[in-house]
Amino acid sequence: MTILNDKIALVTGSGGGIGRAIALLMAREGAKVLVADFSEDGGRETVAQIEAAGAQALFVKTDVTDESQVQRAVDAAVQRWGRLDIACNNAALSRGHGAIHEFERADFEATLTCCLTNTWLCMKHQINAMLASGGGAIVNISSNASLKGQAFNTAYASAKAGVNILTKSSAAEYGAHNIRINAVSPGVIRTPGVERYFEQQPEIAKQLQRNSVFNRLGEPEEIAEAVVFLCSDRASFITGQLLSVDGGGSVK
Repeated sequence: MTILNDKIALVTGSGGGIGRAIALLMAREGAKVLVADFSEDGGRETVAQIEAAGAQALFVKTDVTDESQVQRAVDAAVQRWGRLDIACNNAALSRGHGAIHEFERADFEATLTCCLTNTWLCMKHQINAMLASGGGAIVNISSNASLKGQAFNTAYASAKAGVNILTKSSAAEYGAHNIRINAVSPGVIRTPGVERYFEQQPEIAKQLQRNSVFNRLGEPEEIAEAVVFLCSDRASFITGQLLSVDGGGSVK
């Protein structure tokens, strides 16, 4: 028995990396998946992989910082399959690193927009669709940078800390409407972007691998497993929670 059988799902940033892993696992577990990403090539490749496995998917090119595009993606899922049951807000983009006193305001505000405001915009329209169909489940992707801060990555850490409180506050608002809202906080995960960064900074790669008590990086599929569980009925009494999937990095 698949745990998301006949669920209608939407995953942002699912054209690659963690988002693609989430979309693929949701499909394997029985969901029909709306793939939302600003990369047309990446999004269509995710759909192709889902369809090759015998499941249903639809790609909608989406910039999740644009409210009209977010609404269009949600509406597309409802129009195709009749409702929206589950969603994962994974899309995020950090603008710049460095000492906070040297940070440009435009980069700081862009990071907030691309990590926090975009998550709120997605939730706004996902919740509206779920209210119309009697409930649902949302999982936001946070980051372990939000738990204890991260030097020279302050804007991103601050934005993801905002995602944590957005998650908890919204869970308190919508529990009475049968909408569960949780967040998953990844540690260092082996994605194409992380691997490119490691190629440029090999010493940092060694340091980050040691952040896990297992002395390895996490895999996108390990994040996907947590997200799918929280979206499923097996997590029916869980809401307002932040689950770290980090190989123990947050306690090491």
